[in-house]
Amino acid sequence: MNKNIFAFLLSICFSLFAIAQEKGTLRGNIVASDNSPIENATVTVNGTRFGTQTDANGEFEIKNLKAGSYILKTSSVGFTTKETSFFVSENQPTTLPSITLNSKNETLEEVVITGNVNRYTKSESEYVSRMPIKNIENSQVYSVVTKELMKDQLITSQDEALKNVPGLYQIWAATGRTGDGGSLFASRGFVTQSLLRNGIAGKITNNVDASNLERLESIKGPSATLFGSQLTSYGGLINRVTKKPYENFGGEISYQSGSYGLNRITADVNTSLNADNTALLRVNGAYNNTNTFQDYGHTRSYFIAPSFSYQVNEKLNISIDAELSNVDASSMPLMYLHWGQTPNSLGINNANDIDMNWKRSFTGGEFMMNTKTANIFAQANYQMSEKWKSQTLFSTSSNQSFGPQIWFYLLPNNEMERNAWNIDGRDNILEFQQNFNGEFDVLGMKNRFLVGGDIFRIETKSGLGYLPSFWYFDTVNYSGATPTYYDFNPGKIESLLAEGTLAKTHSAVTTYSAYVADVINVTDALILSAAVRFDHFDNNGIFDPATNTTTGAFSQNAFSPKFGLVYQILQDQISVFGNYQNSFKNVMNTNVGATESFNPEQANQFEAGLKFNVFQDKLSASLSYYNIEVKDIVRATSTPGISVQDGNQTSKGFEAEITSNPIPGLNFIIGYAFNNSKLNKVSDAQLIGLRPETAGPETMINYWISYSLQNTSLKGLGFGFGGNYGSENYIFNKNVVVDGNLTGVQTFALPSYSVVNAALYYDQPKYRLSLKVNNLTDELYFIGGYTTVNVQSPRTIMGSVAYKF
Repeated sequence: MNKNIFAFLLSICFSLFAIAQEKGTLRGNIVASDNSPIENATVTVNGTRFGTQTDANGEFEIKNLKAGSYILKTSSVGFTTKETSFFVSENQPTTLPSITLNSKNETLEEVVITGNVNRYTKSESEYVSRMPIKNIENSQVYSVVTKELMKDQLITSQDEALKNVPGLYQIWAATGRTGDGGSLFASRGFVTQSLLRNGIAGKITNNVDASNLERLESIKGPSATLFGSQLTSYGGLINRVTKKPYENFGGEISYQSGSYGLNRITADVNTSLNADNTALLRVNGAYNNTNTFQDYGHTRSYFIAPSFSYQVNEKLNISIDAELSNVDASSMPLMYLHWGQTPNSLGINNANDIDMNWKRSFTGGEFMMNTKTANIFAQANYQMSEKWKSQTLFSTSSNQSFGPQIWFYLLPNNEMERNAWNIDGRDNILEFQQNFNGEFDVLGMKNRFLVGGDIFRIETKSGLGYLPSFWYFDTVNYSGATPTYYDFNPGKIESLLAEGTLAKTHSAVTTYSAYVADVINVTDALILSAAVRFDHFDNNGIFDPATNTTTGAFSQNAFSPKFGLVYQILQDQISVFGNYQNSFKNVMNTNVGATESFNPEQANQFEAGLKFNVFQDKLSASLSYYNIEVKDIVRATSTPGISVQDGNQTSKGFEAEITSNPIPGLNFIIGYAFNNSKLNKVSDAQLIGLRPETAGPETMINYWISYSLQNTSLKGLGFGFGGNYGSENYIFNKNVVVDGNLTGVQTFALPSYSVVNAALYYDQPKYRLSLKVNNLTDELYFIGGYTTVNVQSPRTIMGSVAYKF
């Protein structure tokens, strides 16, 4: 009996071995005629069910092909289809030479160039101009954080990834609070947030998990013309591009652990749902559980992002995506300079002078706030003709927050206030967008044309629960022993909230927009672009259910133009560019007794620079100088609840970014940004000529260098290092005025910082092992804005193991 079983099992093993011997793997990459990789190109093996799509580098892999001869079919929207013969050997990988697809409008003969891949850049984006335009042809500046860079840096969140964007500075981390709870950043001297997903509204009021990110795009400067004023700022916008399904079964599961109790599991699973690969599903998910470096502080989160795509026929594709998350967080509390204090009264003017043990949280328990997100997206792409297509987009975004929020105020004599309130609110965003893209010739000049419309609505229901003493709990000494240290705890705050008051308000804003854009190739070298947007803004005001009153309702119209010029000194390699961009902001007048609306704020940018994409895409760079002026700024005064519209802000600066793959295995990215921002002509003499307290550091540097061994027995072993530098940042910056005369300047500074990180990894086809150290030198440093001092994590170590299938 045992012999029969053994013989049976042996026969199965031989059969499986024989089958395995007949299988092979096909690898290759797809490029355009300029050697730029083509992402999401469809690759299928004729006469089989096997197929896939190319990644951001134009690369693809098809597994489990039986030995034999085949024909590979490659296609992509806007390119001609191509068929290539190939042969698969038993149990061996087959690597094809680069396959070049020509644009349907090209008449040039095919040029095949092979080379290394610049993994830290992307030469084209369909979102920046709402049409597929190469970066070298685009008059606007934008930075891209690729998934390859995020993988090398072992990144877990969007906020970490954005440290790779030149000039983008995090003012404070996500609070989860309804309305503005997402992370705040300074870009070109102005506050912005990450509010767009694949070019449409996709708000998350907590830190965005990185598990579903294909890449991040930071689009610089006023960008209301194509993206509106509700989701952008004068300094730019952040657009996250998510992972899409492809025609093959595959994925990855990873586990990550590290300092301060970090435990993280992620999964990425992709599959075709039918035999002809027209129905595709991809699901990304993550579970995250970690503490802060302080004695209290904890975050636990769940995130899942399914993505479904269905190719109805050759012309119509529809997709439905979702982002669902649940976050329980008690992150480190914000520390403010008290609104009634100045650096002179505090006796200190630098965060390094705060005599505090930063590992103390000054709380007696975990103040857990719960944030839920449910974002749903639908898209339909229809190829109307060879040169015209329709894109219909729908987005609904819902965020809910509930729980206590705490913060501290710095006071003289090493004391601080401990404060708390309760958040209970939600916001819902609905956006519908219709775009038509086309190409046509006029007088021999190629036009790439866009016309579209957009309806955007956001409704917010916010509630604040106050303590009997408004938000004040107590005052403690932070430099030594604190006998009442643990009195500030969730139990006490909850009982005090029951004795306090509750304030709730409802608000709703609707924007109706139409826009048109044209990119004109006057010659092969000279490209002109123009666009304009019309917005009708309708603010329903703030409704107070307790008093049954509505205040601040108003409607406004606004136009936003945009112009650009690009001259290619060397075709598809070096270009000089210039742009004029506009943005605006409709601001509600909430002053008591106000009967008139504020005029829309207006921002205008002029920018010029150079872009490079040379040495067969191994070196990409952009250099630019910009000048932004904002008029009719609405700002809060020293009188609580009173705002005025006066003065303007100028923001001038220089930015540079370089990405390169000079030799096989070596990739690097370097960014530099200098920004000079000033408030001018304001009626408050304390502010004239000074840098805003939300503009961030004047000078910033980011860099990352990685190298992986090539053609050795240790191929796949790599290491990387890099970091960030920020100059001194003033979070309090005011003139001293005595009897109407300026006698000096009072400042409170966050000191300059230089943070270094390092990584080690071993990447193989079936697995990847990684090790990362953040803040390698254990530097004490801070970020902040709006008079906040936010201490950052000391040295942290994390490791990861991933299995690929």
